[in-house]
Amino acid sequence: MKQEYIKIADDYSGYALSNFCIPKHYEGDLENVLIPWGLIQDRTERLARDIFQDIKDEPLTALCVLKGGYRFYTDLLDKLTTLSRFHASVSVPLHVDFIRLKSYENDDSTGEIRVIGGDNLSNLRGRNVLVVEDIIDTGRTMSRLLDVLKQHQPKSIKVASLLVKRRPGSTGYRPDYCGFEVPDKFVVGYALDYNEYFRDLNHICVINEAGKMKYKIQENNHQ
Repeated sequence: MKQEYIKIADDYSGYALSNFCIPKHYEGDLENVLIPWGLIQDRTERLARDIFQDIKDEPLTALCVLKGGYRFYTDLLDKLTTLSRFHASVSVPLHVDFIRLKSYENDDSTGEIRVIGGDNLSNLRGRNVLVVEDIIDTGRTMSRLLDVLKQHQPKSIKVASLLVKRRPGSTGYRPDYCGFEVPDKFVVGYALDYNEYFRDLNHICVINEAGKMKYKIQENNHQ
């Protein structure tokens, strides 16, 4: 069955910040709440069910793309293990693995995609691999990662991404499992960051221009 996406329209204005609990240190840095935490949890539960039904009894190695994917990864695996624990006839053995990439500085792609950390990927040989990512932007980062993983000859590779962004310059790549398709806005929260800020925000929100300026990396910091 083809995986359905929840599409958030370009003109969707989100929810007022005043309707939710926002950390005081971020109150002036955000436009709106795009996806509340509770909705993220419900959608993640559905994705876990879809993955569970596709995998059946086969062992699964869940590969977390750090840092942005860690909260989605944790919640998704919690829901998968719950399904295994309470399902009478099907149980999915889970293995965990991690990789870290870097491709962003401020709100623009640097054009360079670097694998800067991770376990020994040779352990993936012959395994069913589920790559868990926070957001697919242009698709170039994920395409590069998949090329790297295929060199280690896994049995299969599927990708689960919480978000897919509609934006110019996209390669058109779509993951096997996706939570939400979002407009071309810079979103933060639920471990998605802007220069390492906002990871501690529960909801997925749109950062405003004041927030971008406040947390922007200055060029002289790299000299």
